[in-house]
Order: sequence, then structure tokens, then C-alpha cells
Amino acid sequence: MPVLGFGTLIHDVTLTTSATRDALDVGFRHFDCAERYRNEREVGEALQAGLAAGGIGREDIFVTTKLWNTNHRPERVEPAFEASLDRLKLSYLDLYLIHTPFAFQPGDEFDPRDQSGNVIYDRSVTLLDTWRAMESLVDHGKCRAIGLSDVTFEVLLPIYESARIKPAVIQVEAHPYLPQTELLEFCNKKNIVFLAGAPLGHGIKPGVLEDPVILAIAARIGKTPAQVLLAWAVQRGTTLLVKTTNAARVRENFNISALPEDAFDEINRIQTRQRFNEVVSTGSPGFIPQGS
Repeated sequence: MPVLGFGTLIHDVTLTTSATRDALDVGFRHFDCAERYRNEREVGEALQAGLAAGGIGREDIFVTTKLWNTNHRPERVEPAFEASLDRLKLSYLDLYLIHTPFAFQPGDEFDPRDQSGNVIYDRSVTLLDTWRAMESLVDHGKCRAIGLSDVTFEVLLPIYESARIKPAVIQVEAHPYLPQTELLEFCNKKNIVFLAGAPLGHGIKPGVLEDPVILAIAARIGKTPAQVLLAWAVQRGTTLLVKTTNAARVRENFNISALPEDAFDEINRIQTRQRFNEVVSTGSPGFIPQGS
């Protein structure tokens, strides 16, 4: 898995293809998708166009997508996987993730809710049931690795201990305000790739992008706050995802370099603690509008 990945949570599907092509042209080779983003088809079109242009082979790109919460029942896992593969126009996936550890009522509605607006959960299936079905995808050869997204250490540990095929990757919110140190240390010990899904704190302002320590370091070394945060994420041993539809920002996010050791240590000493996305508590992504 390339350390730098391009996230495709882009609400405007008309921009998805161009943004993905821009990322491919700049040099990104790791693309993170999801059934729930509703734009796998557009990402697939961009990737196919890039491959057809020559110079890039399928083996040169790393593609991830995710199983949505309404497909956690074991009999729904393989059909959901095959549908994503078809939309992406690929013959195999490098990585398939369980999008969140919460099972929703199965069906065609992404966000099933009761009359009071509360999510309808599916209590008949466990996360381990779903994981077993994920393991069978690897057995069949169309999926090279499997993992989990938006999990806590408490959720990951029992799955890791019970799994026949261990999680290869976990994707979680991580940045200086939420360093997830215990989780990162566990992943390092168990050879699990720790993928920071929000290294810029989801771009929320005020947030890590406007932290005084980050701003001062950026000014001192002649980099943008985003480049500082991405460099910190890489130096602490994580892979990461960035997302933008701005071509200049795509280039900026790809152009990072190591921080001076004192700057890295300064960031590690930041005391603010804040999680920006409560998906780990509910299964409902905080940045995907309901009904979209």
C-alpha cells in the first residue's frame, strides 16, 4: 500500500472523475473508495482512463473500497463486493474494509431510520459473522486483503484475536488532536497498517489546520499547515488519505517532506484532544449527508 492515498469522499459526483484523474496525474497510486460514497462508478471511469492512457498498469495502483453497514449479513457480503468491483471496473481489489463496525437494517436504504429519525440497527448479526464472510473473499482470490474502518481498540482486539485471516489495515480518524497512540502501538506490534483517514482533522476550522503550533512550524519551514500535518503522520509511521477537488491542492498534498526533529516533537506535545467524527459511536458517518 502506498503511504499517500487519495480519498474519494466527494459529494459532487461530477467532480469525482476529474479529481481522481488529477490525483493519478500528480502521482497518487492509492485510491480509497466506498459503496456508501455513491461514486465508485466515476472513480472507476477515471482509473480506467488513466490505465488506458499508458504508462500505468493495474499492478501499479492500490484500490480500496468498503462494505456498507446495510450489507453486514454474511449472505450479503459477496454480492456487495461484486457490485463494487463491477462499478469500479476492476477484476480484483487490493483491500476491502468493513466501513463501520455497526450493522444497519439490510436493504436498499443506506440510512434506515425509524419514525423518530433513529438508525435501525440489525441486532441479528455480529461483527465476527461479517468478518468470516470477508475472509471467504480472500479465499476466493478476488480480494487481496481485508480490514476494518472507524473502529476503536476495544472493537479491533476481539476481531483480531478470533480472525483466521487477520486484519491487514485499519482506517481511523487520526491527527495531533486524536493521535490514537494505543491503537497505533498495537498495530505496529501486530503488523497491521494504520491508515489515518483524517490527517487534517477533516479540514474542520477551527481545528488542527489552525493550531498555533502547526501554523508556527509551517511558517518556519516554508510549508503549508496541511503539508506539516501530513509529514507528521508519515513520520510517526502511519499511512494516510487526503481528499480535495482542487488540482493545486492535490499537488500540494503530494509534495511533502520530512519535518525537523524538533518540529515533530513539538507536534507530539500538543495537548488538545478532540474527535471530529462520532461515527465510531453510531456507525453514521458525520460527513455524509443523510439520504445522499
